[in-house]
Amino acid sequence: MIDFIKQPWPWYFSGTMIVLIMLLLLFFGKSFGFSSNLRTMCSMIGAGKKVKFFDFNWKDQIWNLMFLVGSVLGGFIATNYLSEPTPLQLSAATIADLQQLGVSFDGGLNPSGLFSLEAMKDFKTLAVLLSGGLLVGFGSRYAGGCTSGHAISGLSNLQVPSLVAVIGFFIGGLVMTFLIMPIIF
Repeated sequence: MIDFIKQPWPWYFSGTMIVLIMLLLLFFGKSFGFSSNLRTMCSMIGAGKKVKFFDFNWKDQIWNLMFLVGSVLGGFIATNYLSEPTPLQLSAATIADLQQLGVSFDGGLNPSGLFSLEAMKDFKTLAVLLSGGLLVGFGSRYAGGCTSGHAISGLSNLQVPSLVAVIGFFIGGLVMTFLIMPIIF
């Protein structure tokens, strides 16, 4: 059984599981999105006493927190116990593009030149990661949800604002990739 779980699974399996989860959420009248967990956690620690946005019954969102915890635990278990430690395979063109930006590819999912404790000593790297995190946090709040919430849940519910948000995410990704990243790096 472990060998079956360890093997690479086809891409369509993930798509099928997403469809099943979305159908279940629609059936139970729930809406999916990870960024709403941040609001729930702030409400749990009492932020609703000072800020009206966090004043809601967070216990209704326990299911979403459990989904978040399960995703993190599942990712940890899969990475550390159910996968073979083989280097990530990128195309030569992608590796060359990364090298042009000054990011060396070391076979990992996240480049250690950007995402290691050693990289955190570099002010530029720390500033880029902190400002990126702030922009993502602000953007997901301003857009009324994160990419997963809009692209998966919102589009499956045929919500026009989610379509606009997903188009904005796509345009923002292109602008970041082709215009801003070359300037930063």
